[in-house]
Amino acid sequence: MKKIALALGLMSLAVFANAADPLNGTTWKTIDDKTKQPKAIVKFTEQKNGTLTASIQQILTKGEENACSKCEGPYHNKSLKGLRIVSGLKNAGGTSYDEGSILDPQSGKTYKLKGQLADGGKKLELRGFIGISALGRNQTWIRAN
Repeated sequence: MKKIALALGLMSLAVFANAADPLNGTTWKTIDDKTKQPKAIVKFTEQKNGTLTASIQQILTKGEENACSKCEGPYHNKSLKGLRIVSGLKNAGGTSYDEGSILDPQSGKTYKLKGQLADGGKKLELRGFIGISALGRNQTWIRAN
């Protein structure tokens, strides 16, 4: 009986260990949708409420390491390193994500965000938009770890 209880306990731990979102703890190289050049390394973190955030870990474009001068509110003139650019992203099932927001440090604007893991999890295809998804733009980020 003790062996059965121990086995069930270990199986429960395995289920909880796997409950974390696949994006949690991963790092990604952001690719500018206009220049197609890498811009930054960002890291996703799962919050207690199950949503995901992503913060800039490293700036890859020389001359863009400065503060977010066009950002408003709490992000105004904050360093880009450590800046949270993705908030509230939710797993919509499988490899799809929605209901998030993304901050564009160049313009200082925040957009709604949805996305999907692609290419076996090696790419993250994102769509930032205002209002409806048709009024937006795409970016594909490449897994860095």
